[in-house]
Amino acid sequence: MKRVFVNGYGSIGSRIAQFIADDKDITVTGIGKYSPDEKVSDALSRGFNVYVPKSRIEDFKNYRISGSIEEAVSNCDLIIDASPGGLGYENKKTIYEPLNARAIFQGGEKITGKKSVAHLIFNSRVNYEGAFDKQFVMQGSCNVTGMGRIIQPLKEKYGKRIKRLDATLLRRWADLEDLKTPIKDSIEWTRNPHHDDDVKSYMGADTPLFIRVFKVPTRQMHVHLMDIRFDGKAPSISEITEIYKNEYGVATLYGVKGTKDIRDFADSTKFSFKDTNMIHIHADLTEVQDDTVKITYSDDQTGIVVPENHLLMQAMLFKRDRQEAFRHTEELFHMNEKKKMLEEHFSPT
Repeated sequence: MKRVFVNGYGSIGSRIAQFIADDKDITVTGIGKYSPDEKVSDALSRGFNVYVPKSRIEDFKNYRISGSIEEAVSNCDLIIDASPGGLGYENKKTIYEPLNARAIFQGGEKITGKKSVAHLIFNSRVNYEGAFDKQFVMQGSCNVTGMGRIIQPLKEKYGKRIKRLDATLLRRWADLEDLKTPIKDSIEWTRNPHHDDDVKSYMGADTPLFIRVFKVPTRQMHVHLMDIRFDGKAPSISEITEIYKNEYGVATLYGVKGTKDIRDFADSTKFSFKDTNMIHIHADLTEVQDDTVKITYSDDQTGIVVPENHLLMQAMLFKRDRQEAFRHTEELFHMNEKKKMLEEHFSPT
């Protein structure tokens, strides 16, 4: 039995902790909290031990705290760091490295420069075995994870026939639960987005990918518009659709009017947290023009990285065979069942 500590209990950490608590091969030793708010009560009500920074224990005097984050790290086999963005690097330098701990970081951190938390970005579709024996690994952000699920099957099918990939990312403004962040009446853009380098870090530096990023006023998922240019005539729409027919965590949908349609269906069918945990290709928006295939897909923001963290955890803790790891993740997340339900509900007829 392996011991896992989830350091952070926000949008990602709360999801991860609740899902992996049902994993028979691990024990969730507790969760880390940095602010004395209602999330502490939520964690305690779910039976989790709560640990807080040693320097802030007095701030949590109104809650039943089990000890310091430093103590929790000393007594686990792996940390899933889901702390507020940027704190991961600080945790690495001040806690994890001194205690020779192993950790998974989230997409809000960096893999280059002075504040790098790891040298590897994980994507289960591309480099699952690459996480074996690593001390520190970063789980890619939701956008970076989603692009791997779309690009890798294309790369395996067409290889050098793909001349160029141009992606426009329409990012949601804030997560569903993040009611503190106001949604501005504005569309904003990101100069020098990290997504391009992040994807190339695990897909290969020679990947002909070019990305533009915009932030739009919604909480209801990201949307990516990806144009794939081929050397010669582009494949047909049906050929592209067939590639993703059996792809794990990718659903092909028809008749969707907007991302809220998917979220509402997930809510009506009682998917946990209203998450689908997957990519949704909008097949009736797929086009072929001469040498170019144009794909539009939505990305389940926070939800998509939660099963990825579970797969990464299996790679780092158990070095499980990749297919066995996917089977184990399916036992907790039921993504094949969700995919079937989504594709039946949003079918072409």
